[in-house]
Amino acid sequence: MRFSINIPNFGDFADARTVARVAAAAEEAGWDGLFVWDHVVHDKALRRTFGDPWMLLTAAALATSRVRLGTMVTPVARRRPQQVARQVATLDGLSGGRVVFGAGLGGPIEDEFGSFGEPVDPVVLAGMLDEGLGLLERYWSGEPVEHEGRFYRVRDVALLPATVQRPRPPVWVAGIWPHRRPMRRAARWDGAIPLFASSGHGRAPAVEEVREVVEFVERERERGGRREEPFEFVVGGTSPGGAAARDVVGPLVEAGATWWDERLPLSSEDLARADVVLRRVEQGPPML
Repeated sequence: MRFSINIPNFGDFADARTVARVAAAAEEAGWDGLFVWDHVVHDKALRRTFGDPWMLLTAAALATSRVRLGTMVTPVARRRPQQVARQVATLDGLSGGRVVFGAGLGGPIEDEFGSFGEPVDPVVLAGMLDEGLGLLERYWSGEPVEHEGRFYRVRDVALLPATVQRPRPPVWVAGIWPHRRPMRRAARWDGAIPLFASSGHGRAPAVEEVREVVEFVERERERGGRREEPFEFVVGGTSPGGAAARDVVGPLVEAGATWWDERLPLSSEDLARADVVLRRVEQGPPML
């Protein structure tokens, strides 16, 4: 089991210097990763201040040497794949190969897509996500790409440099369980980030539900001939520091989780407060 800190890209964390401070504190305290949200407005009625996640992660990379860094998650359909490919490759080079690319459908769809005249049909967005992920994998290789798809067209382009990690950075895919399609998509890549409709963001999921999603994804991976390849299951919530976390996180490890992602509930008034998050970071990851 490895342990990460999860922060939004708004509020206090819109400031790259604050994110760098949190990242450095997390590394010193023994955490294994720092993941940042990728939103442009989230709930636009709240008028929050946002930072670009790749700028924030660049600051985090410069302040650390060991922790994994990435988005959780980037809505590929809201970004042009060639731009994302450059951002990820640049950060992967700067960090010495520490990037994890978290991907998903994204939302809230009306606020984050509809507000800018983007498609809002989830079926269309899912198609763009799948096609976009396939393009990212090819771009990161550094080899020339020719592509004629439903949503994207590419004419003999090689994006250099390739990523430091070979054949590419790990791709983890998010989705809401018990919906099967997102977890079936995740099974084709390197990790699953199931969010659970029954518990919501920031609250530890039920052990039985974690076991269900792990078994489902493993069956899908076996069907695709990938059962023996490394794969991560990322679950999260709010845990107490130290040994008291054993009762929260330990059963999830037994159910198949490989990462615990420390995150506050969406409803928490402290969600975007750096002082609160730093206090938890400095306590260190759960002791199992």
